Amino acid sequence: MTQTRIPKRTFDAVIVGGGGAGLRAALQLSQANLKVALLSKVFPTRSHTVSAQGGITAALANVSEDNWHWHMYDTVKGSDYLGDQDAIEFMCRNALPAVYELEHMGLPFSRLDNGKIYQRPFGGQSKNYGGEQAIRTALLHTLYQRNIAARTQFFEEFFALDLIRDDEGYVLGVVAMEIETGEASFFEARATLLATGGACRIFRHSTNAHINTGDGLGMVLRAGLPLEDMEFWQFHPTGIPEVGSLITEGVRGEGGILYNKDGEAFMPHYAPNAKDLASRDVVARAIAQEIRAGRGCGEHGDYVHLDIRKLGAEKIKARLPGIRELSMQFAGVDPIDAPIPVTPTAHYMMGGIPTNLHGQVVSPVRTGPEEAVPGLYAVGECACVSVHGANRLGGNSLLDLVVFGRAAGQHVIEYLRENPFPRSVSEERLNLALHRLARWEKPKGTETVAGLRGEMQKIMQDHCGVYRTEALLKEGLELLDKVQARLPDAALADRSRMFNTARLEALELENLLLIARATLVSALARTESRGAHTREDHPQRDDDHWLRHTLYFRQNDQLDYKPVRLKPLTVETFQPKERTY
Repeated sequence: MTQTRIPKRTFDAVIVGGGGAGLRAALQLSQANLKVALLSKVFPTRSHTVSAQGGITAALANVSEDNWHWHMYDTVKGSDYLGDQDAIEFMCRNALPAVYELEHMGLPFSRLDNGKIYQRPFGGQSKNYGGEQAIRTALLHTLYQRNIAARTQFFEEFFALDLIRDDEGYVLGVVAMEIETGEASFFEARATLLATGGACRIFRHSTNAHINTGDGLGMVLRAGLPLEDMEFWQFHPTGIPEVGSLITEGVRGEGGILYNKDGEAFMPHYAPNAKDLASRDVVARAIAQEIRAGRGCGEHGDYVHLDIRKLGAEKIKARLPGIRELSMQFAGVDPIDAPIPVTPTAHYMMGGIPTNLHGQVVSPVRTGPEEAVPGLYAVGECACVSVHGANRLGGNSLLDLVVFGRAAGQHVIEYLRENPFPRSVSEERLNLALHRLARWEKPKGTETVAGLRGEMQKIMQDHCGVYRTEALLKEGLELLDKVQARLPDAALADRSRMFNTARLEALELENLLLIARATLVSALARTESRGAHTREDHPQRDDDHWLRHTLYFRQNDQLDYKPVRLKPLTVETFQPKERTY
């Protein structure tokens, strides 16, 4: 039965997403005595942030000499100079206070013998602007408990459907469905913050949880707003084949070495200085090239080996217990006795919802390239403040969450002071949001959600992976057209309301298809190789034409562009140069 009326719940701010970014922003707001609703489609401590293995990056200098400016250089270089340098400086400068703030909240960091926070080497991290390897990398239950204490109101197992905007472009809240009952509610708020995580489930092989379906990104596209730099998807070099479970970069930080089928440690050929701790895109391409050259391991030659046996049983058990368990459970290998099979796997999206340093969503709709959308914020992996540019450094994602989650929370407080009263909402706009639910109540169709989703994931894996060409991308877009054209003929066998996961997966598929399309269109347009975007037909980086961000709009697959912000806040610009490791 179609729902015709929407109950309304009113808050000062509503946050969609219960991972690290959403929890950090919510804490900032609840501690300011604001009425905050946090919606999450899973219990917050099951959000994907909990899967992070490597740690949070900050130049603490607990193990060796370090400073934030070196960290900034590594992040700019790692981004292949597509990262916005003002945002990167802001993040790296605020890394130390952010980590110490977490420590004071009670976050149980691993410790050195002297009691200081433990740090390990990580890919792409250096001392003295590209010199020797830096040791930097050091979350979720602590933030959740703090939010409980601050009286954040949690709405667990609620699925956000659509943003509600008025005629002047203000975002007035979200319509969300309670998964338990299947009923929709309008969460009215003067400020809405999206922290819905990534969307790597557009690919067949992914390290991401199955909940990472880009729901916030779909909502933004349907609201007529753009997504930024959607061609840039990081393929983590070391995922377990088929399963997708991640073997953290920290394994190589502890001394793990990559070998091909001939027993050759091949990374010195690709990155003579950093070797196995080169940036992720460099290592992923190196593994892909070894496999393509016929030097892959296994029956099908489709992976390489990551060997940590030389560390010894005691060190593996002490430093990498979770990795040993993953390896034994999903690869059937005890890394104490045998090398771990690994292959590049979709891991992280560098692009997303365009934002500024304060987490405000920005769009070129009105007067300039970055006009703030009133009442709308985004933080975490779903957002693109562009600290990661064309390639994210390991450990910077958790830092991104806490630094910009805090900054967005602070700005929301100021915004709410300036906008003390809610704006009127038209019933017509609320009813439009119900159409997504009503569409899945039709009784018959020849297509299945699982079938269409599987086809989309195979298209993206085959046509938009580590290596891309114009022909591959065009073919992928044509195939995706056909899948999208069949979506209206999809129907659900189960149309009940309560805990209908089939309905949830159908709504997720609508988001995934939009994001897959944005990715293919953006990747086809960028005729260069930069960071994680590798075009075999355009192998060179082209700073003359492509030192700019892509903006994708859903209507007519429209593309727009805006310049990379090369000017930092207080220091000199790191000028683009050849990126070597």
